Amino acid sequence: MRPTPYPFTLRQAQYAVAVADLRSFRRAAELCRVSQPALSSQLAGLEEGIGARLFERDRRRVLPTPAGAEIVDRLRRLLVEADDLVDAARPLADPMTGALRLGILPTIAPYLLPDAVRGLRKGFPRLSLRWVEDRTAALVSALRAGDLDGAVVALESDVGGLEHAEIGRDEFVLAVPRGHVLSRSLGPVRAAELDGEPVLLLADGHCFRDQALAYCASARGRELDFRATSLATLAQMVAGGAGITLLPRLSLPVENRRSELAVRRIASPSPHRTLALVWRPRSPLGPALRRLAITIREACAGAEPRLEAAVGGKAPVRSRGGAGRKGAP
Repeated sequence: MRPTPYPFTLRQAQYAVAVADLRSFRRAAELCRVSQPALSSQLAGLEEGIGARLFERDRRRVLPTPAGAEIVDRLRRLLVEADDLVDAARPLADPMTGALRLGILPTIAPYLLPDAVRGLRKGFPRLSLRWVEDRTAALVSALRAGDLDGAVVALESDVGGLEHAEIGRDEFVLAVPRGHVLSRSLGPVRAAELDGEPVLLLADGHCFRDQALAYCASARGRELDFRATSLATLAQMVAGGAGITLLPRLSLPVENRRSELAVRRIASPSPHRTLALVWRPRSPLGPALRRLAITIREACAGAEPRLEAAVGGKAPVRSRGGAGRKGAP
């Protein structure tokens, strides 16, 4: 143990990271809910304590010095560890009380959350969940920075080094306009049938795009120039006859609720994504997040008949407040 006091506090570390992130003493003070003179005074004390100047500033901008950039990175990691230390105390009382910050992909959220949230509220009524939608890279970055406690992603994307608990397998299906030649068969579609077909996909940055593109390329489909920002846009474009696409089966009760698309399974080996809840290695919240993953997995299992009906062409009836309302295929 260090015999002498440390020359700075965690609060000073928070101020330094805030200034580095926002490039502004004023905005950093607002974020940290202190006056600007108080923040400046604390940073001056931090610089004196460690013997290095952290920031250059004039009337127009604030920039970390070379030494400051390295020190702020170390302070950032220190704060993540401090957050984990605070979280580690939570299970001593009740791990499923308070608030958890969870991220989720936009190609999963609208289809999974209605069922998952109901199950989580029922199973953990004292737990408050704060959900954030974003793409995989942003969620993983926020998770590593300590801004999120966990995230629901697809394991086929790059989430290297994170702990995880699987939620379920989400198969991809072929979606074509009603009356399309590929809609005349009800059996699984073979890759050879997609040769030369115009394919619509999501924009760059979506991991679902990468997976769908890999399959369509192997099937020699012809990708169109249009790039959708959501699965809803893809479904509407296909319904309007602009091309064909792949959709995750999980999305069908929502995106094909009016039965505007003809849907076929894909012959084995069919493309799919593995949904999972991920978190930082050694996070003290790991056991609690595993319990959450089990609850979400059970909610997905409960929705299985509705998903099967969505692929099979039947019209399931769903209670208020969720996807797959009456009229879904």
